Amino acid sequence: MKLCITATGPSLDSKVDQRFGRCAYFIVIDSDTMEFESFENGSSGASGGAGVQSGKFVADRGAKIVLTGNVGPKAFSTLSSAGIEIITGVKEITVKKAVEDYLSGNYRPVNGPTAKEHSGMRGSSK
Repeated sequence: MKLCITATGPSLDSKVDQRFGRCAYFIVIDSDTMEFESFENGSSGASGGAGVQSGKFVADRGAKIVLTGNVGPKAFSTLSSAGIEIITGVKEITVKKAVEDYLSGNYRPVNGPTAKEHSGMRGSSK
């Protein structure tokens, strides 16, 4: 299954970025093989619409699940509409550990946004 994890850098050893729409990188990983691709988030500096643009980007990569720190209302709506499960509250760990924790059943999808609109514009990625 394809997972997308927001990350502060391009590797599995990077920390999970706490922002979805304005994260530094998206890491799309096949949970069966652990093969992955890293993508710089072209929407991270957008003046508006970062959550929607990022959500579409993730959906276009075929991800079925997103692991992140927080997700705002527009990103939540975009991801949900694409049938993507959203897991938030992932923090202070590496991308690799987040995937391992997910596969161990340590996370549950959320039913709504966990951040206010535009909160990633002033938030830290750490």
